[in-house]
Amino acid sequence: MNNRPQLEDLRLFCELVRQRSFSAVARELGVSKALISKRIALLEQNLQTRLVHRSTRSLRTTEQGDIVHQWAQRILDNVDQMTEAISSHRAEPAGLLRLCCSSGFGRNCLAPALSALAKRYAALEIQLELLDRPVDLVGEGFQLDVRIGTVQEANLISRRIAGNARVLCAAPAYLERHGTPSSLQALAAHDCIVIRERDQDFGRWSLRGPQGLETVRVGGPLSANNGEVVRRWAADGHGIILRSIWDVGPSIASGELVRVLPDYAQEADVYAVYPSRLSHSAKLRVCVEFLEAWFKASAPQQG
Repeated sequence: MNNRPQLEDLRLFCELVRQRSFSAVARELGVSKALISKRIALLEQNLQTRLVHRSTRSLRTTEQGDIVHQWAQRILDNVDQMTEAISSHRAEPAGLLRLCCSSGFGRNCLAPALSALAKRYAALEIQLELLDRPVDLVGEGFQLDVRIGTVQEANLISRRIAGNARVLCAAPAYLERHGTPSSLQALAAHDCIVIRERDQDFGRWSLRGPQGLETVRVGGPLSANNGEVVRRWAADGHGIILRSIWDVGPSIASGELVRVLPDYAQEADVYAVYPSRLSHSAKLRVCVEFLEAWFKASAPQQG
């Protein structure tokens, strides 16, 4: 009798550790919770050890489960690299590519690019998650993070794939009622709609202008954790926002929004961030190079 663990069961166990929920894994894979539980039980039987502690409210790995998880990740990474080494000699990249991005940029800019990528490479399986929070790329099992702003993690590799800046803007109606600020520090007396996203300091805006880098504390009656909501509120005349030109460029071009203090901007280039070198993964290399070309061709004008 073969008591060795199956690769798919190891992959399933790693997904369970990431999701911390049998139900969540079942929903993502489109199978029953009972099937997931059965496969994990079979894995425990084959390894002759308990891997997880189950309760009605939580799931956590045992000490042996932590060891199995570490080894399973290594084994699966080696299998994936072997597959990549073979696929790198094929005409088309193939396999699963898990990537993440913030919701606004992901929905409006990255999703159309990935749609075009999927049409070009039919053998790729693309899985995108939109997350407006810091992401542990390795721990959460992502191969690529498309990120706006600086990359702080020393253990990750980053590649600039598009130029970008955050700019100040507001609706004409707001500026008619409250006036146009003449300096960055004057923003402190205005209604500013603040947002909490991945790399933004909540209520503290740092922009580069004629005098170099300046910082101002801002606030107002409205705030949100979603860029599209903030842009909509600004268009409705509620205040001044600091948003990516990729987001507000069309609104500025149409006159719905007007740039405020146009000599000031916040650097916020678009980066592809990944845990291993592109030469190790044909599908990752193809994706990053495709996105770089796509964004270069579709870059908005910074009006």
